[in-house]
Amino acid sequence: MKINLNNRLHEFDADELSIAEIMQRLSFHFKLLVVKLNGVLIDKPIFASTLVRDGDELMIIHLVSGG
Repeated sequence: MKINLNNRLHEFDADELSIAEIMQRLSFHFKLLVVKLNGVLIDKPIFASTLVRDGDELMIIHLVSGG
């Protein structure tokens, strides 16, 4: 499948993957994340059950705080 992830084309060897699986494959292990799938905000408790399919647009934004 091909998806638009953070405004870049990514290709995976599966028909669909959960958000959690994509994050694991790409080593996204940050604590503070904002995730949107096709413009819809996705809550952390459902990352494992929310499926991403061919042509979807996924945004995974790592929040950084500091002073």
